[in-house]
This record gives sequence, structure tokens and C-alpha cells, in this order.
Amino acid sequence: MIIDHSSNKPLHLQAEEILRRLIETEEYKNGKLLPNEVELSEQLHISRNTLRQAINRLVFEGLLTRKKGVGTKVSRKGVVGGVQNWLSFSQEMKMLGIEIRNFELHLNFRHPTEEIANFFGCDREKTKCLVMERVRGRKEYPFVYFISYFNPSIGMTGDENFTMPLYEMMEKEYGIVVKTSKEEISARLAGSFISEKLDIGSGKPILIRKRFVYDIHDMPVEYNIGYYKADSFTYTIEASRNI
Repeated sequence: MIIDHSSNKPLHLQAEEILRRLIETEEYKNGKLLPNEVELSEQLHISRNTLRQAINRLVFEGLLTRKKGVGTKVSRKGVVGGVQNWLSFSQEMKMLGIEIRNFELHLNFRHPTEEIANFFGCDREKTKCLVMERVRGRKEYPFVYFISYFNPSIGMTGDENFTMPLYEMMEKEYGIVVKTSKEEISARLAGSFISEKLDIGSGKPILIRKRFVYDIHDMPVEYNIGYYKADSFTYTIEASRNI
């Protein structure tokens, strides 16, 4: 458990790597409580805020569970599925030969939820994120409502050129090169808000696609949720066996 203070790698990423190794040990992987934050930060010779950044990331990924008054412990392993390659929404639609229309675009600043704050490693009470809401679809009708929260550390103002493809704009204006996307897919019935956005009857089935986007330095960049008309979105997974 040694942090290299002379390294170019950020301290919170070094702490995260140490914690990942720690929770894989026999002692902790079956659910044992981690040492408290004061003790751990002293052992690693880093501040509690830096340590909390690392812990928040592992809590967000479901590797650690934090309970007030009890402490932080290793979560029991779950089953996670995913894909190797991914595209932006605009790229996906271009590949399918679908011309996309933006029906709505709204920008504002708001406090993140606890989950989103943990993802970005920020203080939800003191921080506001730039939030973009878009309703998109074919020329004839909308089929997806997106809401994106952006990492406040990027410094986005809301005056960016959102007519450009999102990740192309972020690379051009902020030097952010997006690399990794982790996704969750679920289904539910549409409530009144989503029904109005997608012009469907209340109670109709929708698919929800959460996307957690990281740059080439593994910094969380975007927390995105897409609400799709169920008959307009198909998710395909290709998997290969290791032989």
C-alpha cells in the first residue's frame, strides 16, 4: 500500500488501484469491512478527500458498499455483461443510414444526484453540473429522450457548439478524447413525462440505456441516460469464447 508522490499519475488513481488489489485478497473479497477513512488515508499518506475520490469510484462500480454508521465493505460479486466496441448515438444512426432530427435541446446547471456525484467524485451539495436534455429521432417522429450530465471539472459553460457531434466538440474545445463506455440496459413502462417527450401513450414500454463515459485517462466525462421507444431500439451483443 504505497503511493508514489513523485509519479505523474494522480494520487486518487493510485489509491484506486491499491484498493482494487486490496479487495481481491481473501481477507476482504467475501465482504469484510475496510479500515475507516482516517486510518486508510494515514496509511497511504494522502488526504481523506483524495481517498474518498477513489472509494467513490469503486462504490459507483458496485465493488464497494458504504453504509452510514457501519463503514465500507466489499460487495458480493454480481454478473456484468458488456460489449467491446461502442459508438456515439450520431455514429450509430449514421451507420444505419438514419437521418436524425433534434426536436428539443435544453441546457442548464443543476446539482447532481448522489449516484452522479459519486461517479464524478464531486460534492453534490457544493457542485452543479452542466446538464443537456435532447429529444431526438427520425425526421417524422421522436424516439429517444436523452439527459446528459457532464463532469464539472471539465469546465463546460453551456455556450459550446452542441450542433457538432458531442465527442467531436469535446475533443476540439477541451482536448477530451473519449475512449470507454460502460452501459446498463433496463425496461419499464413510460410515465407521463417520457410519454409526452416521445409522443407515446402513458404506460407504453420503453427501454432505458445508461451510459457511463470515460476519457483516455480514465476520467469520468459524461453520465447519460437515454429513454427509447421500445419498438425503435434493438441492443445487440456479440461475445466470443476464450479458446
